[in-house]
Formats: sequence, structure tokens, C-alpha cells
Amino acid sequence: MSRGSGKGLSLKDKLDGNELDLSLCDLNEVPVRELAALPKATILDLSCNNLISLPSDFCSLMHLVKLDLSKNRLQQLPLDFGRLVNLQHLDLLNNRLVTLPVSFAQLKNLKWLDLKDNPLDPVLAKVAGDCLDEKQCKQAAVKVLQHMKAIQSEQDRQRQRKLQAEREMEKKREAEQRAKEALERELRKREKAEEKERRRREYDAQKAAKQEMEKKTKKETVHTRKPASSSRPPQPARHKGSWSRSVLRVLLFVLFCVLCAVAACKLTELQHQPLCVSVNTLYEDVVAALQNHKTLQNMLQHNSHQ
Repeated sequence: MSRGSGKGLSLKDKLDGNELDLSLCDLNEVPVRELAALPKATILDLSCNNLISLPSDFCSLMHLVKLDLSKNRLQQLPLDFGRLVNLQHLDLLNNRLVTLPVSFAQLKNLKWLDLKDNPLDPVLAKVAGDCLDEKQCKQAAVKVLQHMKAIQSEQDRQRQRKLQAEREMEKKREAEQRAKEALERELRKREKAEEKERRRREYDAQKAAKQEMEKKTKKETVHTRKPASSSRPPQPARHKGSWSRSVLRVLLFVLFCVLCAVAACKLTELQHQPLCVSVNTLYEDVVAALQNHKTLQNMLQHNSHQ
């Protein structure tokens, strides 16, 4: 492989025991797949190359114990760099690092660290120190791990506070939603009660109107019946007419009896009886009176005509 990519390079030829030296190979990227095939290479030297960054799968090389990345152009390390839990010696001299990933705190076996000649954050640079000898580099490893653990703890606390705030916010939203739903239920209940009350008033009004109509109809019926009942007082006239007819019947009957008596006294052998003589005399007098009355009427009519 070309020197720039590292592909085609026989890594086994570079392997010396458990040490693999890929320094000064003009590498632009790390041959991670080939390195993963050599778990025996626990010491890896990638110094003095053109590496700008490390691929994320570089952190799968968990067999590494000693790693030299000095004199490259690394601007940052992978976020999960802390997966290299077996790493004890790390040389990052003369790169372009400003900060370290928080996962760096997980390198619990790290014993030696060199961060000189990097544009580090002032706080991190102060923690790391100068690393001018073995002792200072060991202290740098301890202090940087402590510093990164503190940052990790603070981030964990911030994350927890954020989660707590989100949970509180969620609870608040749920409470507001429950309050809103309760208010809506109360409004619906109130509207339902108002609608029921309105319908009840309408029912009462219709019932009252119906009762009033029935009462009015009843009064009209009573008023229409009163003339019939008021016509009842003339009933005495009816009785009076009946009485007159009865009297007329009696008179007719008497007249009939008289005529019968007159006929009997005129036409039968009873005409010589004293009673019949009186009856006949009375009859003749009445007839004469009627004739005289008729003659008088004729005379009066004649005089009036003259």
C-alpha cells in the first residue's frame, strides 16, 4: 500500500515482538483494520506522521498498552477515546489539541502522559504541567485523569440537573394538561347543567302555556254553556204555554161537551126534558146574540164604507 494511506504496507514486517513501529511513514490515516488483525501489537508508534484526526473505530484497538501519537497534526481525539481502557502510556507531544474528550477520564490504567507543545485550554495546560521528566509525566497522567473525572462528574451532574429539569417540566406540562382537562370537564359539566336547566325552563314554560291554554279553553267552554243555562229561566214561559194549552184543551173539551149536550137536546127525545129545555133556550139566546153581533158588524162596516 501507499505510504500516505498505510494500505499495502506489510505491518507484520514492522512488528517486533509486541511493538509495532509505524513512525515516519508519512501516514495521513491510521490502518485500523490491519492493526485490529494484530492484537499482539500492544505498543504502537505512530509518531512523526501527517495524522489530522483518528477514526472512531481506532478506539476498538483496546489491546493497546502504549501509544505514541507525538509530532502529528491532531486537532482532537475521538469522543470515545476512553474505550482504550488498557492504555498505560500516551504520548501526545507536539500536536494541535485544545481539549480532551470527557471519556478520557475512563483511562483508569493510564500512568504516563505527555501533552507538551499543544495549544491546550489554559486550565487543562495548568493541570497537565510541563512533563519535563518521567516523574512529571506520571503526575500529569494522574492530574489530568482527576481533572477529566471532575469534568465528567460535573457534566453528569449537569446532565442529571437537565434530566431533572426536563422531568420537572414534563410533570409541570402533565399537571397543566390535567388542569386543562379538568377545566374542560368542568366547563362541559357546567354547559351540560346549563343546557339541562334551559330545557327544564322550556319544559316548564311549555307546560304552563299548555295549562293556561287548557284553562282558557275550559273558560270558553263554560262561557259557551252559560247562554244555554241562561235560556233556562224562560222555562216558566214554556210551562206557561203548556198551561195555556192545557186550559185550551179543557175549554175545547167543555165546548165539545156543550155541543154534544146541545146536539143531544136538539136531536134526541131528551129535548123535552127540563135540562134540555134550558140548554136549548140558552143555545138559541147565544145564537141570537151572535147574529145580532154579526148584524152590528155589518152595519158598522157599511157605515164606514159610506
